[in-house]
Amino acid sequence: MNTQPLKNIIEAALLAAGHPLTLEQLTALFAEGEQPAREELRTALDELHQDCQQRGIELKEVSSGYRFQVKEEFAPWVSRLWDERPTRYSRALLETLALMAYRQPITRAEIEDIRGVAVSSNIIKTLLEREWIRVVGHREVPGRPALYGTTRQFLDSFNLKSLNDLPPLAEIRNLDELPTDLFENLPEAEPIVADLPDTAEDNDTVASAMTTEQYNHTP
Repeated sequence: MNTQPLKNIIEAALLAAGHPLTLEQLTALFAEGEQPAREELRTALDELHQDCQQRGIELKEVSSGYRFQVKEEFAPWVSRLWDERPTRYSRALLETLALMAYRQPITRAEIEDIRGVAVSSNIIKTLLEREWIRVVGHREVPGRPALYGTTRQFLDSFNLKSLNDLPPLAEIRNLDELPTDLFENLPEAEPIVADLPDTAEDNDTVASAMTTEQYNHTP
């Protein structure tokens, strides 16, 4: 199939779907015998990405697949389409989420040990309702406490393809050098750091960087 018709089909499908589509889902759009090779799909997607360089939208690959979204620089104007103000999350919730992201799987008690304060049930409930976390197992200790980990929805919400795209902890020790959002201006292909710092002060630094949700607006 020629690249241009393939690009048009992919563009139409991504706009109509309203959610990310994987390469497998894009392949399934075509009848058997007419399905493009994965390399052809990737080439068409790369060209679509380049086509958006001077536009207000971008083609982004996140954990669940590819999607079109409004570029972040235009969010202040696009956000006025909605009357509701963006949800503001508490520091405690964002600290909890940061610990789950960097030290998963982790129990509620382990989070409380690191933060030095109790984790509200409402925080866990909110994170579960947002589908940012899920129970991935249970610790084999008395009481078998739940082990929490992040989800694909978490990655999609924060514009991440994988956990490896999280900023290394070494880069977020100094708040004065941070962008306002932990998930803005992500370094490319940086390895994830598995362990959080041991001190409560450093743990506060990690979580306080996560100040707001990365909102994505699909056209």
